[in-house]
Amino acid sequence: MIKRAENMTANVKVNMRGGDGQAVVTEILDKGEYKGSARLIGTILLEPGCSIGAHVHENEEEVFYIIEGTATYDDNGKTEILHKGDSCVCLGGQKHSIANRTENENLTVFAVILTY
Repeated sequence: MIKRAENMTANVKVNMRGGDGQAVVTEILDKGEYKGSARLIGTILLEPGCSIGAHVHENEEEVFYIIEGTATYDDNGKTEILHKGDSCVCLGGQKHSIANRTENENLTVFAVILTY
């Protein structure tokens, strides 16, 4: 199966999880287009100053891979800076948030939420 960019759904989520500004979430594949157990396979675009607020994943885990930009990532209360090519995972029961604290570059993250 091949899915073209123009057929992917992008949703603007304002103050996602209590974060600042907006996140543009593009679903690369929709449920039913794959057989695995996932809630999201997509990208998240955060413009400068935007973030996704702190939240806990229950019965799922989220993987981030930084495609472009610089992320300020809160990993269970420990702040880390992530750059292009870095990845991280938030396991079930853990808490995380992600922010673009830069002044002039977008942050694009590949995100997968695996469910169990």
